[in-house]
Amino acid sequence: MPCDGGGDGHDHEDGPPDPQLDPEKSPGFGVDPDGLADIEVSRPGVTIGEATPEELMASDTDPVEDHPQADLLDQLLDGDHVERRRAALALGETETPGDRVAETLAGVAQTDEDEDVRQFAVESLGKVGGEIAERGALAVTRDDDPWVRAEAVVTLDRLDRAAHAERMVEALDDDHHAVRRNALISLFKHRGQDAEDVLTDAVEDPSERVREWAAHMLAGIDGDAARETLRRVAVEDDSDVVRITAGNALDEDPARFRRSFRGALSEETASLPGESLLNRTPDL
Repeated sequence: MPCDGGGDGHDHEDGPPDPQLDPEKSPGFGVDPDGLADIEVSRPGVTIGEATPEELMASDTDPVEDHPQADLLDQLLDGDHVERRRAALALGETETPGDRVAETLAGVAQTDEDEDVRQFAVESLGKVGGEIAERGALAVTRDDDPWVRAEAVVTLDRLDRAAHAERMVEALDDDHHAVRRNALISLFKHRGQDAEDVLTDAVEDPSERVREWAAHMLAGIDGDAARETLRRVAVEDDSDVVRITAGNALDEDPARFRRSFRGALSEETASLPGESLLNRTPDL
């Protein structure tokens, strides 16, 4: 059965299909779009081919992997937008980040003018860990940019899924599908079968991407009501992707599905033309 993201774009209601999972495949993987009009990029205002080569390489931290931590901090604070993006990611990979790194990333995640820098900074907070990182991620759950908010949900899930379960419930009411989708995945990973109610509600979501994932995760609910919901969605949903996903979910063994489910999105995969690494879907 096809299975984030980060997932899952952005000029339309929904974003591009998530990178492949096995269980790293989008629930609707293998359903071809009808044409270019169905392919969406990840941020409003981003046009295919518009990014510079330097911007497209901003998520490649190899050029700075040997840079001292102090130099990365300087680049994060004073570099151009590409240098700041790269430094934000690289600092999440340092072996002993410490409080200074966490505090700087948390500050940048809240204040940088570039939304990608903010998103990459909050992503790295999830790798740095600790109370400072947690406070920083909580602070940006109200960011104006939906992809920063969606990444904050991922970071809170990574840092302490159970402790932030109520914040995930709040995020189900966010006005952007990526935030709702990530929160839904976190709640399923935390609650398991007890997530049935939120998944059942989510199959009515206005976003095709959220409905797709809700149907996918209902495969892990062992009960007549969940099966009946899937049978209805497999027939009645307006989206081919969602109907196919619901039909596939009916073929799954719920216990095996729960054991194998990770909901993880590849950070390396751009799934469709126009979805660059820079504008990838959030990783959960």
